[in-house]
Amino acid sequence: MPRKLLVTNALPYANGDIHLGHLVGYIQADIWVRYQRMRGNTVHYVCADDTHGTPIMLRAEKEGISPEALIARVHGEHLRDFTDFGVAFDNYHSTHSDENRAYAEDIYGRLQAAGMIDTRAIEQYYDPVKQMFLPDRFIKGECPKCGAADQYGDNCEVCGAAYAPTELKNPYSAVSGAKPELRTSEHFFFRLSDERAVAFLREWTRGTNEAGARRLQPEAANKMREWLGEVDENKLSDWDISRDAPYFGFEIPGAPGKYFYVWLDAPIGYLASFRNLVERRGGIDLESYTDAARAGEAGTEMVHFIGKDILYFHALFWPAMLHFAGYRTPSQLAVNGFLTVDGAKMSKSRGTFITARSYVTQGLNPEWLRYYFASKSNGTMEDVDLNLDDMIAKVNSDLVGKFVNIASRCAGFIGKRFDGKLGETDAAAVAEFRAALEAGTIARAYEERDFGRALREIMRLADIANQYVNDHKPWELARQDGQDAALHTVCTTALTQFRDLALYLKPVLPALAAQVEAFLRVAPLEWPLEWAPLPAGHAIAGYKHLMTRIERKQVDALLEANRESLAPAAADAKAASSQQRHAEKQQHEAQAAETAMPHISIDDFVKVDLRVARIVAAEHVEGADKLIRLSLDIGETENGQARTRQVFAGIKSAYDPAALVGRLTVMVANLAPRKMKFGLSEGMVLAASDESGANAGLYILSPDSGATPGMRVK
Repeated sequence: MPRKLLVTNALPYANGDIHLGHLVGYIQADIWVRYQRMRGNTVHYVCADDTHGTPIMLRAEKEGISPEALIARVHGEHLRDFTDFGVAFDNYHSTHSDENRAYAEDIYGRLQAAGMIDTRAIEQYYDPVKQMFLPDRFIKGECPKCGAADQYGDNCEVCGAAYAPTELKNPYSAVSGAKPELRTSEHFFFRLSDERAVAFLREWTRGTNEAGARRLQPEAANKMREWLGEVDENKLSDWDISRDAPYFGFEIPGAPGKYFYVWLDAPIGYLASFRNLVERRGGIDLESYTDAARAGEAGTEMVHFIGKDILYFHALFWPAMLHFAGYRTPSQLAVNGFLTVDGAKMSKSRGTFITARSYVTQGLNPEWLRYYFASKSNGTMEDVDLNLDDMIAKVNSDLVGKFVNIASRCAGFIGKRFDGKLGETDAAAVAEFRAALEAGTIARAYEERDFGRALREIMRLADIANQYVNDHKPWELARQDGQDAALHTVCTTALTQFRDLALYLKPVLPALAAQVEAFLRVAPLEWPLEWAPLPAGHAIAGYKHLMTRIERKQVDALLEANRESLAPAAADAKAASSQQRHAEKQQHEAQAAETAMPHISIDDFVKVDLRVARIVAAEHVEGADKLIRLSLDIGETENGQARTRQVFAGIKSAYDPAALVGRLTVMVANLAPRKMKFGLSEGMVLAASDESGANAGLYILSPDSGATPGMRVK
């Protein structure tokens, strides 16, 4: 039965530009949506701007316009940027809408009726200069858990801890810089700590959906266990869902001067955007997607694509709020990691904090980025690193050197020698090409959002197609008398393989696929894998170059353009207090001292035998809290038979063993074997982590595509 999917992306805040870090999650979702549609499934893909809160109010005040005028302008800018990068929402709405107000009031009323709302007086920070209570994000100070400076009042961006703003050390107002005062105010709370909520969340975060699939990725489920505590623990706190005037948002019914906190109505924006789409289009059974009593009816699913920075809200607050209001909870959360650039956080000073607008304005092809992001996406919460030199090499090699190269080497002969009409195909070559594709491999990779694996398989097929062209040398056939029939067949066969590759690449490269469809004069490519070759006599269009190479100077110009945009930020930075700068310097020096390592010589380095290893088996170790038993192939043989190494790796908290099988990693091959109570460990796999606790996880190293087991890393 075809699936019926409601797919959403995290709502971008209407207070800033879309940058490349945002685009990671949106591109991943768009690829998955396009794949699902090519398989014949029904998908409603919606999003919206997150428009409420104090930052919007203050920015509008600074610009001398109304909040409504500000969010209307930003809405157009955001939608323009998404469209430029091929992210094709069915509806891009706003949380400042009638639909969102109606849903927020309905859900709040149901939660009240279920006894899940409390009212209590709290002490809250107040800015005596600005004369307003301060939202969590406008109070900054030192994290009460790890001590990191300049953290917001709701959660720490360094260690990921969530806390109350009153727990911050040395707080200050981010609006005026004044020391805030504690004043009493009455607030509304969602009872997240209620035993009913805790019991529900324990089941929901560890369970499966209507289709039997996990709601959360293994890494996300592990994080939930950490936040929820053990079976006899309750680590959750009630959630403050109200804010005091002045505030831009929805006023709480029956509570003058009190407003819904932006994080209450923001995720409700998913439902509001979908409802707006339904009302405009008609013919969609809205309740089959949203009502708890009809969850999963007729195959409906609700899938949220989000970044890992908002996992806490989407895996705890949001499903609990929906559940106790009688709404359907998400079928699945697809959680992506952050974007780093050249192995480091995006940096304004280095020009690597790159906006979507600057990328397009500088004339770079958005599909270069779509392809590169897809090649680095594996369906997990691992961060995606934009290595600019690697992007240039990968795009130029894979898309121009392998894929487009097939058409560019063959299409001209069809146009010049055969009046633009195709001939017979080499049936044996086409059969061999398709036989090289393991049944369902690409489809499974797309379904599991392991787009990197899908693209590696597609490029393997592109290598086969190029080898066919190399072996039959159409350029030589064209110079030989009596070889027209062979030339016609070779070029037709290559273009048939080219069409098949375009099909597989279409979810990632929709614009390029549309060019291929126009060039080959074929109907929009759909997914069925068994179909007839392009028929003899079929006329194709004249060949026009489909994609250019990336030049390093284009990337350098992009970086320079983003550095130049720093002038206002640099002026603001000069106005920072000397005390704050001194604190930052002390923190930096302390971290540098902690992480500094003595130099080694090249002789020290070459003593370590690093090898590419394929994980052929992985399993939990009974009785071990942290270990996974790995069987690694590093190309060794024993008595003429392939030999694997057994290694115990302390990565259980970060990886599901089933997800590791088949992956390439790097191991220390000459480490002395270590006898453990679970068995002999014959080496060590390499993994990255932040020793300060800044990252909640471990990340095993993976070599680039093309590496094979046993290769020496040097």
